[in-house]
Amino acid sequence: MDEVTDGARAGEATQDDGRRLAERFEADRRHLTAVAYRLLGSAAEADDALQEAWLRARQADLDGVRNLTGWLTTVVTRVCLNLLRARRNRREEFLDAYEDAHETPAAPAEAGDPAREVLLADQVGVALLVVLDTLGPAERVAFVLHDMFAVTFEEIAPLIEKTPAATRQLASRARRRVQGRPAAPAADAVRRRRAVEAFLAATRGGDFTALVALLDPDVVLHADALVVPTPEPVTVRGAEPVARGATAAMERALLTGLALLDGEFGLVMAERGRPRLVLAFAFGADGRITRIDVVAEPERLRGTEIAVVPGPSGAGGAGGELDQ
Repeated sequence: MDEVTDGARAGEATQDDGRRLAERFEADRRHLTAVAYRLLGSAAEADDALQEAWLRARQADLDGVRNLTGWLTTVVTRVCLNLLRARRNRREEFLDAYEDAHETPAAPAEAGDPAREVLLADQVGVALLVVLDTLGPAERVAFVLHDMFAVTFEEIAPLIEKTPAATRQLASRARRRVQGRPAAPAADAVRRRRAVEAFLAATRGGDFTALVALLDPDVVLHADALVVPTPEPVTVRGAEPVARGATAAMERALLTGLALLDGEFGLVMAERGRPRLVLAFAFGADGRITRIDVVAEPERLRGTEIAVVPGPSGAGGAGGELDQ
């Protein structure tokens, strides 16, 4: 009789743990999604990571778990870390194949809502996602968890199999790579930043008149062969032709954000946190744009140092929460 009673109590305890876990997981879903999205840079991959984390959590023994939110964050992070490591291995193979075949690496086919990808990228910051994608898995985990979610280095260290001191160094190194500094003098930097931001806003809005006003009458746009694509690079001259081309890129502009390109204000277009092209600008004495270089060739992209623009709007919404 006692054995039956003990078994019933154990079953009730298991059910209680299951209910508590399910309730906590749903309550923390927004936070867990924010962690996964910043670690992976893809809404579709973040959703997959949460699904995998839930399956793992359901099978775990919750005895001794006092902070379910912290524990669930750890589970999600471990899943994301595995995905980051696997992705890094695939990318190395991908780049080797590209260098042999001289073909453009295609974007991986991922399910998901494109509108949601645009929304989340805009909230977090396109440039931030791109820079995070250049970090190693351990660096990315250390920086994201500590700087964006205030997780201590002592808690992060076991996840990446480092000491707290080494974890601190990884986060510090990542922080230096993320936050860039404009090369131009302060007064010029402010004007150039405003001009590039205005160019992006006008492109997103299809505002032809505003674009023409930002461009020098003799502006030159040069796009490499992979941008269009065309067999040869494309050169467009004159404010109106360049403005017409920009308004035709409204959809691309939704996945484009302000960034520092080798210390100069520019734009980066990315999909799922991976850069597809950048726009570098040159300016005349009157502050109008005199040249735009659009680069999509992988070798040139890899040779471009992309950083997050400092200042209130430069962080790209890098905080710990994320609207769904």
